[in-house]
Amino acid sequence: MLNILIVEDEANLGSTLEEYLKGLGHLCVWAKTGAEAREFFANTKPNLILMDIGLPDTSGLILAKAFRALRKDFVLLFLSALNDPEIKVEALEIGAEDYITKPFALKELILRLDRILKTQNNLETLPEEINHGGLKIWFRRYEVQDAEGLIISLSQKECAILELLYKKQNTAVDREEIIEQIWGDDKFPSNRTVDNYIVKLRKWCESDPKKGIEIQSIRSIGYKLIINM
Repeated sequence: MLNILIVEDEANLGSTLEEYLKGLGHLCVWAKTGAEAREFFANTKPNLILMDIGLPDTSGLILAKAFRALRKDFVLLFLSALNDPEIKVEALEIGAEDYITKPFALKELILRLDRILKTQNNLETLPEEINHGGLKIWFRRYEVQDAEGLIISLSQKECAILELLYKKQNTAVDREEIIEQIWGDDKFPSNRTVDNYIVKLRKWCESDPKKGIEIQSIRSIGYKLIINM
């Protein structure tokens, strides 16, 4: 069960999403303005936010940045009619898990939510805080800390990839398995997509001169996470 905040000023879509998601057993509140969203965010502490961009009193991008500054432990999905690559990039840089362009099928949204819920359930089996060398991981907070003490926010997919590699440490994981486990039936991901996600995780690892955690490339296959004791 997810605790969902819908931020959507379009009445038909907002009410449809609220009714449908509640019918699936999720807790759900619907904000029609940025002001309402701020109030609900503070009072209900959602772990998933469905965010429109074109709100009557603010931009969803500005609102999402404000929420991220207050909390890191929620999943963010943008639902927008704006199909602008620059806006999509900005949304992902805020830490959005996905950017779904309107109109979309409810089934598509539910499939994405199911994958998020599966990832969250998997994270519950890991310790609250993990320490190796000068590095720290908080899977449930979607955060890591580098060797210089800088806390870095991870997107849901970055966190899921790290979790998969961590659980299969010292074992080579091929790119196809990563795509299947993290993206499922989505057609967008490619081997290059996986490589791009690994870049950020590897940069975090390499901040530690003790090399407590290493992500090694396995030529023509994928990646292997090594824990150095």
